[in-house]
Amino acid sequence: MITDFFIGIFISTLITSLFTTRLYVLIFWYSMNSFALGFLAIVIGRDLDDKALLISGIITIVLKAIGIPYYLKHLSAKNKFVRRIPPKVRIHYAIILIPAILVFTFYLAEPLSQMIDSHANYVAISISSLFLSLLLMMEHDNIAPKIIGFLAVENSLFLLATSATGGMPMIVELGIFFDLLMAIVIINLLFRKEEFKI
Repeated sequence: MITDFFIGIFISTLITSLFTTRLYVLIFWYSMNSFALGFLAIVIGRDLDDKALLISGIITIVLKAIGIPYYLKHLSAKNKFVRRIPPKVRIHYAIILIPAILVFTFYLAEPLSQMIDSHANYVAISISSLFLSLLLMMEHDNIAPKIIGFLAVENSLFLLATSATGGMPMIVELGIFFDLLMAIVIINLLFRKEEFKI
């Protein structure tokens, strides 16, 4: 199914982000993660005939897959951010830790998956991506990867709400996007206060 393809892209881009050592590459993987989430929301919305979810998917692609990455790259060029962002977790530890997180979250989400008729595995994947996003935030000292990790957490929550409920009420989706816009304002303030070295 095409939804399985997009969910695979979603989780694989997030896993790849954990091994990324360059800021622009990390922004690119976040953009691909958001593209996959947006297309997934569009496909599920089409299958469920949910116009609100279709609109949310389109907004996700425009705002989170195109707008925010462009804005982050603009801030990076303007403020001369540190481009090299090596993670604190060594690669051989991450290779062990990431599969452990995936196995743990699939076991954790099993009771929830049994209660859902369609897209049951997506609940486990969204919970896994939530933990991986938190790991992305924790494994960097630089503020830019932490912010991208925070945005990836929001993507994971969006996927969890979509897969667990089969679509969300429009007011909930608008609330999520409003929180995201507030996060962008906070990002701008943090970037202005943070001192970066070339």
